[in-house]
Amino acid sequence: MTMTDSVADYLTRVRNAIRAGHKRVDVPASNLKRAISKLLLEQHMITGFTEAAVDGFPVIRIQLKYTNETPVISGLKRVSTPGLRKYANSDSIPRVLGGLGIAIISTSRGLMTDKQARQAKVGGEVLCEIW
Repeated sequence: MTMTDSVADYLTRVRNAIRAGHKRVDVPASNLKRAISKLLLEQHMITGFTEAAVDGFPVIRIQLKYTNETPVISGLKRVSTPGLRKYANSDSIPRVLGGLGIAIISTSRGLMTDKQARQAKVGGEVLCEIW
C-alpha cells in the first residue's frame, strides 16, 4: 500500500506515541522527515533522533522529550494537505499560539520554522503546526 501523505503519517505516529506515553517512536525514513526531525531537535521539542534499520527498512528513531512526565509537544496539526495546499508569503506566515509553537514551512531554501522564514523574508508551503 502506498502512502500519499508522509508528513501526516509522521505527525500521527508522533502524536500516538505521545498519547501512549512512549519514550521513542520509529517512523519510515525520508529526507523530508529527517529535515522535520532536525527542526524539532533545534527547537528543543525532541531529545534526539537516530537512523536505524528495522526488518531491512530504514527508519528514523525519534526520542520524545518530557518534562515532569508531561510531553513537550502538546499538539500537532497538518496544515497543507495533498488535496488542498496552503501557501503563505513572508508577510502572511501564521504565528502558532502567539509564538509559543512553531509552523514548519517548506521554502525554496529548504525547511524552516515560521520565525526563520519571516527573518529570511521567504514564503512557501505551510506543512504543519506544532505546539
